[in-house]
Amino acid sequence: MNHFLIILGMSLVTMFPRMIPAFVVEKIQFRPWVNRWLNAIPYAALGALIFPGIMTVIPEQPIIGLIGGVVAIILASLGLNVVLVVIGAIFTVFLWTL
Repeated sequence: MNHFLIILGMSLVTMFPRMIPAFVVEKIQFRPWVNRWLNAIPYAALGALIFPGIMTVIPEQPIIGLIGGVVAIILASLGLNVVLVVIGAIFTVFLWTL
């Protein structure tokens, strides 16, 4: 029972700080530059998560991962489907490792 109360308490402590912004942000009208900045956060977080993986595709040769990342950026900027972008980057890295 004690473990259950600890888990319940921890879930409540982490739930409230995550729920409060969802209700507060709906009621606040931000300036346009703040909205642009907030819209960029998912892309920045995604880049921060992906970039270390790109650099460690082949730890001895990080340039190969960078080349795959550049190919992915080019394919994505052409408006290709995400699946095709990923396949293109993987295929590029595969060709460079031959």
